[in-house]
Amino acid sequence: MTPDQVRSLAWNKGEGLLPAVVQHARTGKVLMLAYMNEEALRLTLSTGRVVFYSRSREALWTKGETSGNYLNVVDVSADCDSDAILVLADPLGPTCHKGTESCFAEAAPADVQRVAFLTLLEATIAHRVAEMPVGSYTARLLAEGPSRIAQKIGEEGVETALAAVTRDDAGVVSECADLLYHVMVLLKSRHLSLADVVDELRSRHGTRP
Repeated sequence: MTPDQVRSLAWNKGEGLLPAVVQHARTGKVLMLAYMNEEALRLTLSTGRVVFYSRSREALWTKGETSGNYLNVVDVSADCDSDAILVLADPLGPTCHKGTESCFAEAAPADVQRVAFLTLLEATIAHRVAEMPVGSYTARLLAEGPSRIAQKIGEEGVETALAAVTRDDAGVVSECADLLYHVMVLLKSRHLSLADVVDELRSRHGTRP
């Protein structure tokens, strides 16, 4: 969002305040709802941390200024009527003051949010790549090189195929989880990501009989 876009929002509709929905940038989970005035939005864009306007205190406040659980800004956009704001953010810890990830803690996760856990797992694998901590299976696998990773994928692929005909649903799910994890390690070792695989699948979608 540009300064000109900030200026053009429909601030008059809410007497200078607009609702701002904060969404987890990686999982899509809705984290919280609060309000921004024009100054809060400009500070959000300039500082890279989400700033709101407190209606009860009649003052600006940076989310996390007390707890340290800041919301780091990834993207900011407005809705079609320019009277609501959507903030994509990476949370540094729980968002809710009650200690939960989201202020909507009782909301059932959508299927897309459950699948989006893979992005968090991918981030964990990336951390293992960067830090190579002692005792980490992921770090050891990466240190052993591409041949070992390829071997594990082959083993897990065979086990998944066998599970398809010899085990119950829970067993199939377990083996698929093992296979997917090792595929993710392979991708990270090649500086690739699940997003690259998704892009390939999307390019095929609807183009083949």
